[in-house]
Amino acid sequence: MRPRTHRPRLIVVTIAVAALLLWAVPAALGAIRRAVAPERGTRHPAAPEPPPRRSASPSAPPSPTVLNVPRSGPGTWAYADQQGPVLGGAGPIERFRVAVETGIPVSVGEFAAKVQAVLGDPRSWTASGSLRLQEVPGNAPADFTIYLATRATSTRMCGAGGLDTDGYTSCRVPGRVIINLDRWEYSVPDYLRAGVPLEEYRSYVINHETGHQLGHGHELCPGAGRPAPVMEQQTLGLHGCTANPWPYLNGHRYAGPPGQY
Repeated sequence: MRPRTHRPRLIVVTIAVAALLLWAVPAALGAIRRAVAPERGTRHPAAPEPPPRRSASPSAPPSPTVLNVPRSGPGTWAYADQQGPVLGGAGPIERFRVAVETGIPVSVGEFAAKVQAVLGDPRSWTASGSLRLQEVPGNAPADFTIYLATRATSTRMCGAGGLDTDGYTSCRVPGRVIINLDRWEYSVPDYLRAGVPLEEYRSYVINHETGHQLGHGHELCPGAGRPAPVMEQQTLGLHGCTANPWPYLNGHRYAGPPGQY
């Protein structure tokens, strides 16, 4: 008796396995593609960012600094109303007042404080031991007045005393030390190129113009690389010297050859 065979059952199983494979393989391939490919509209994480586009022309240079202080004013004044201490240890007292032109963005108190600090410094003019200085209120008698004035007003005041500042420099005329507001706010090219702080230039211009009031004339740079004498016209250039706002260095009067550029 021949054994019974199961061929029909085998055929059914084979067909089922084939059908399963026909469904599973495409599904698996689709899953692989979804894992590898990015979603539509997103950047593949492995793709590098595109380089930035270069401009067809170089960027424009920065705009130059524009003065934002008034170039002219009314020629009227706000006076400091305090009486300061006597500066210096010996000698006759020269009394001065402090005034700021009305309407400029510097208060009279701020300007007076700087003047007081500069002239009271032990490197300033009272270091001679033969002179004392004292700030007095605007309504008090004084030997001279220190003004902070706009370009137009300072030019007019200096011109009345016979000095042509070309609207640029500060000046001294008898009884009046006149500081140009433009220089007060923006210093000068040689100081800026050397990185000298604005406060140093302000100290210089106070000492230089007050020095004229006290009888000192212009001096020249004594040698390349040396400190500039305070009576050198540093506003117009350092001429090889280095910036220096003080008439006394190391306790001694520091000066250069007499002269004028």
